[in-house]
Amino acid sequence: MKFLVLNGINLNMFGKRDPKQYGTTTLAQIDEQLLALGAELGVEVECFQTNFEGEMAERIHRAHGEGVDGVLINAGAWTHYSYGIRDALAILKCPIIEVHMSNIHAREAFRHHSVIAEIARGQIAGFGVDSYLLGLRAAVSAARAG
Repeated sequence: MKFLVLNGINLNMFGKRDPKQYGTTTLAQIDEQLLALGAELGVEVECFQTNFEGEMAERIHRAHGEGVDGVLINAGAWTHYSYGIRDALAILKCPIIEVHMSNIHAREAFRHHSVIAEIARGQIAGFGVDSYLLGLRAAVSAARAG
């Protein structure tokens, strides 16, 4: 089984950007933890990050062709307004889990709404790096359940 972890705009700055909200763990360290958890769960994990919306949509399109078994996505700010990313994700036939390091519902009002949430199997927010790890466990469980 193959799972794709998608990270959107500005998330390459984890570890440097607003440590109060996001902690000091870098995206590379998060990716390492996800790869290790994937090995523990017996699944392949690929991590991808971009600051370019079209590039993200193209990676999602490729995921459709590859037949990935599940997707974890932290779209960053695109979460709140990118119907293009949402529509690309809607093409997928696998479980989609939305994750966020911070609790988006306890932050600025514009962050409370996710255009991705209605097509996602679920949303995990506010647990820092654990949001990703819980999200991968949820995606694997959903994919295995069929």
